[in-house]
Amino acid sequence: MKFRFLLWMLGRLMAKASRTNPEFQQQLGDKDLSFQLHTLDGKIARHFVVKDQRITSKRGPASEPAFSLGFKDAAYGFATLTAKNKQLAFMQGIQNKDIQIQGNPALVMWFQGLSKYLKPRKKA
Repeated sequence: MKFRFLLWMLGRLMAKASRTNPEFQQQLGDKDLSFQLHTLDGKIARHFVVKDQRITSKRGPASEPAFSLGFKDAAYGFATLTAKNKQLAFMQGIQNKDIQIQGNPALVMWFQGLSKYLKPRKKA
């Protein structure tokens, strides 16, 4: 349940950032693609669509994602996406085959770079 909520919240945060954050919009550039995050058993999946410098998300798998990140289970996906050192968690997961990447690995790196724009802004 936590993983499903996290994916939904990630979609909300990215959609808002794509509307309000010029730096985030610049990262989206002229990309026109979809990607998905899911569990390897297929029970939980959410896909994200990038088009016209906006991101939308919907539950379920994408028909033809540019890349997909599959986590061995929901608990592992939640732990990885909320880890303090996300890059280390991802690298270990990929090495241990607990995370499977399908599609373009360069886009996975691009996606990881988007996360720095999703942190709450500190008030002055």
